Amino acid sequence: MFHIEMKAVFKKNGNHIIMSHFDIQDILPLVTSPSQYIGSEINAIRKDPSAVELFIALAFPDLYSIGTSHFGLQILYHLLNQQKNIAAERVYAPDTDMEARLRSTGLPLSSLESARPLLQFDIIGFSLLYELNYTSILTILDLAGIPFLAKDRDASFPLVIAGGPCTCNPEPVADIFDAMVIGDGETAVLDMATSWMTWKKHDGKDKTALLNAWRQIEGVYIPSFFKPVYSEDGFQTVIPLYPDYDGVQRAIIPDLDTAAFPDKPVVPYGRPVHDRLRLEVARGCSRGCRFCQAGMIYRPVRERSVHTLMQQATAALAATGYDELSLLSLSTGDYCRLPELMARLISRCAPDHIAVSLPSFRAGTLPPELMSQIRQIRKTGFTIAPEAGSQRLRNAINKNINQDDIISTVQNAFSLGWQVIKLYFMIGLPTETDADVSALIELVQQLRKLKLQKSKGMKRKNQLNVSVNTFIPKPHTPFQWAPQLTLEASREKIYYLKDKLNFSDIQFKWQHPETGLMEGLWARGDRRLTRLLIAAYENGCRLDGWSDHFDMGKWRQTLDDTGIDIGFYTTRSRNMSEPLPWDHIHSRVTQDYLKSEWEKALSETVTPDCRWGECQSCGVCDFSTIQPVVFSAPDAASENLSTSPDISENPKGATVQAPEPPLNPVRYQISYSKTGPARVFGHLELANIMFRAFRRAEIPIEFSGGFHPKPRISFDDPLPVGMESLHETCTVSLAPAASSREMMERLNRALPEGLCITRWELAASQKAPPSGASIRYEIHLKTGGFDKNKLENFTASSECLIPRVHRNGSMNLVDFKNHIEDMALSEENQLILKIRSGLQVTLRPAEVLSAVFGLSEEAVKTARIVKLAPAPQSTDS
Repeated sequence: MFHIEMKAVFKKNGNHIIMSHFDIQDILPLVTSPSQYIGSEINAIRKDPSAVELFIALAFPDLYSIGTSHFGLQILYHLLNQQKNIAAERVYAPDTDMEARLRSTGLPLSSLESARPLLQFDIIGFSLLYELNYTSILTILDLAGIPFLAKDRDASFPLVIAGGPCTCNPEPVADIFDAMVIGDGETAVLDMATSWMTWKKHDGKDKTALLNAWRQIEGVYIPSFFKPVYSEDGFQTVIPLYPDYDGVQRAIIPDLDTAAFPDKPVVPYGRPVHDRLRLEVARGCSRGCRFCQAGMIYRPVRERSVHTLMQQATAALAATGYDELSLLSLSTGDYCRLPELMARLISRCAPDHIAVSLPSFRAGTLPPELMSQIRQIRKTGFTIAPEAGSQRLRNAINKNINQDDIISTVQNAFSLGWQVIKLYFMIGLPTETDADVSALIELVQQLRKLKLQKSKGMKRKNQLNVSVNTFIPKPHTPFQWAPQLTLEASREKIYYLKDKLNFSDIQFKWQHPETGLMEGLWARGDRRLTRLLIAAYENGCRLDGWSDHFDMGKWRQTLDDTGIDIGFYTTRSRNMSEPLPWDHIHSRVTQDYLKSEWEKALSETVTPDCRWGECQSCGVCDFSTIQPVVFSAPDAASENLSTSPDISENPKGATVQAPEPPLNPVRYQISYSKTGPARVFGHLELANIMFRAFRRAEIPIEFSGGFHPKPRISFDDPLPVGMESLHETCTVSLAPAASSREMMERLNRALPEGLCITRWELAASQKAPPSGASIRYEIHLKTGGFDKNKLENFTASSECLIPRVHRNGSMNLVDFKNHIEDMALSEENQLILKIRSGLQVTLRPAEVLSAVFGLSEEAVKTARIVKLAPAPQSTDS
């Protein structure tokens, strides 16, 4: 059975061990969204530790709902765990309530898969996607008992490394990490792992020797091998300690079509931000938007073939049970074979009621054949990013679309069935004038008129969402020298736009200027900011990427305390000749190219897309190993595949018949138990888990009709989160089952631990009325026992009053004495409780514990309450 128990813990100052005898099971009932901490997800990988040479913790410095949606982490998890002698496990930043519980109990932060304390891992690898996640790096290290700074960790501590887009300027957090990967991590991480295992076998104590081996790997930056120095003007440069290691060049995977893909991704619990399967159709973008860091640091464009994508989609859908698939790329609309890919995906997915999501496409890139495919897909929100309101400013930022493209794209989106259009703009772009801001307002008003025209005669009106963010200059872009708007200027422009676009049918959103300013500080900062980060963490800054946690007051105080001048890093104008903190990090895009693009921005000159035109000499491609990879003509493998609507590709390239919907469906009643880790699943969460399990078990469910078909599966009265049950039921419409035992076995193999199908039988033609039979519960307190005197007092009393709060906020006392048929203590001091069912008002065991025994809320939440099975019935063969 899956059981989490953590006992060994913090190693502080290298010699003092603090022991904790708490179990994380004690904490789970006391925190929000407890399922994010149990680690029993489908496709999570657990290895025999005796067969493992290297333990790697993949750490994401944000909440589970964000981290589980990160595709890069899934790639590394898949890639590392393919190696038999490597165990990669996951850890995410805990929410503030869990952080407080870990501290109060002395439990360490541990991995999800094996509950192994982070201190016992060999390497901890952080994914750095967003600058405002930096305080969560410290949260994770602190809760693990690991010193923040690399210089304070000897070889007895885990190596702490990082990767992700933020490492293109590693300096603000460089002193924290032993090593950082710049660029694509697939090859570099495996090389680092191999090097570590070699080092461990030969020595395993000389940390510098390992770092010296790592610096030989392309894309690996060793911060301690570069000494920062500061000029009188405050500019940082770094002095390399090794003459042959004076800079780091970004690592690139030349061929995405053969690169690793997580065909069995972990299926998260709860409500992750991206709760769907994602297909990475391409990496890199060649549009050349001058503000866009991703467009520069992920060059060149590398596409996957339609054939490869279809194989990946088929395998991953079977392994996950997802009912939605989304295409992932910096610019999905630019994928060369998008119409063909959409046609094949829809043919594969439509029979199984799997939605194909195309959340956005670039203005002006909507060929007729793609439009016909889009009409068939589920419509959610549609996103378009004009970025600027005037053509002059769009030319300056090299956003190669015009007003007609924007209008026709929005018009097409409304015509194709989208009802919500999201528009993204930036303020404070280089060369922006008041006329450009006015043009933004005029453009939105013109699109609003179009929306109103398209909404005529519709029951549900179309919606226009306008989002405005302050431009943040980022390293390795042509605008890396540009000043950022001051807080005052940013607020003034946002409030002006808010006033001018104050219409009831337009939803106006904006990023708080304070958040943008802090992001700008970390984006272009240097190593002096590390002490600011530590001081802010000690001052209580947590989860700064979340608006409900971000506290600018604490940051202002910390800036004052540390003497950091935020304007030096953000709002001042930079001379193009001054050194930049990231000059030793080579993205492969040359400084000469970035400077020339800056000059073009000032002259409002556009640079064409090199995907379709001539090479623009950015410096990335060598046209031997590294060059754009696009599939402008059908690849041979795709040509040989049938496009029949009922045919799909399996992972081996052969064709298989897509599952048919059930004919003459039959309603079955399915009984199941919900115990152990499954007790923390909420009702909607459980329904989603069960539905996906049917898909993985290849048991097709009947769907309702209409525009948004729903699976015909229903659950009885939901259990409170935290309660276990040996007997729950649901009703589902399926094809007639030849053998209930076979169906049970297939479905049980597809369920996570703690859920188990116990009975499979035909459902009654009509739902039976409540029987009035009693429901039995067995209750065990975590600490102490039940007070027998209070039980005797209840037995002798004539009433049992329990407060009930109504939806309108009012409260009254209700007598539940008649609801309790029996209540007695066993020899083991467990409470056996019988509650009558079928009455007008439902009584929960937790209410009994509070009212009868006067238990605290925490004692009630941590009690183990098990709903017992009814009297045994004959089994169905």
